[in-house]
Amino acid sequence: MVRYMKRLLIIGCGDVGARLIPLALARRHVYARVYALTRDASQCASLRALGVTPVAGDLDKPHTLSAIAGIAHDVVHLAPPPSQGVTDTRTAHLIAALGKNNRNNRKGKLNRSTLPQHFVYISTSGVYGDCGGAVVPETRPAHPQTARALRRVDAERRLRAWGARSGVQVSILRVPGIYADDRLPLARLQRGTPALRDEDDSFVNHVHADDLARMVMAALHHASPGRAYNAVDDLPQKMGDYFDLVADRHGLNRPPRIARRDAARVIPENLLSFMSESRQLSNLRLKRELRFRLRYPSVLDGIPAPGKDGA
Repeated sequence: MVRYMKRLLIIGCGDVGARLIPLALARRHVYARVYALTRDASQCASLRALGVTPVAGDLDKPHTLSAIAGIAHDVVHLAPPPSQGVTDTRTAHLIAALGKNNRNNRKGKLNRSTLPQHFVYISTSGVYGDCGGAVVPETRPAHPQTARALRRVDAERRLRAWGARSGVQVSILRVPGIYADDRLPLARLQRGTPALRDEDDSFVNHVHADDLARMVMAALHHASPGRAYNAVDDLPQKMGDYFDLVADRHGLNRPPRIARRDAARVIPENLLSFMSESRQLSNLRLKRELRFRLRYPSVLDGIPAPGKDGA
């Protein structure tokens, strides 16, 4: 008996994509092949070493994307938007490329033979904007307050509209701060950059990079079409408390605390913009609909304590 084997295409194969690859390859009964779009020819050898077939293409150059049409049944979009503007031209180019070989037949019906079946987009929890520390479910309307969040909202809207008209099952993971052993603010702590005092501080949310890769797999197989999910662990906390925890577990000095009114003088603008938004993301939908169980329920679990392996 011949089994139906699918193909997976990863767009933006950085750290999370690299963590996703072994999870996908372990499901040989599902995925016969994994592809990764890359604009850097020097990455091809390392991708092949991971068991992936590299595909040359650049989301900023739509004429280079012809090879991805019809290549995969499932697509994971991890690539960030452009660094400027309020629209995500990269996602627009990707949508056009994936549907390039589709034509309406004589009866006016779309030929879906080359379209993917499932599409997972990695967005940001920044689309909610500042929520004043409130608990935030996915039903809260988007209220982006930075250009980078506006670009993410633009991508979400484009993808949902494309899914609705094409039949592609698009789902969205709204991701907060990603961390792992090699993704911690150690340099910031070593520089002694201040944090806000508790009464001025903002709530932040986190997800371990390994859990995020597993969430992507869960979304590919369990997400509902057009649905957004907060891809977050169980423990929102104040930003300064997070920095204190990382410092304690790596034997560094805790950052000094300052008032918000003094922050603009000593804290970099890009970091200050994150401090200006406070929210506590709910992950109930993630657990109920994607049947997801966190390996790292909080940063207390994901950042090793002193003396433990990986510390």
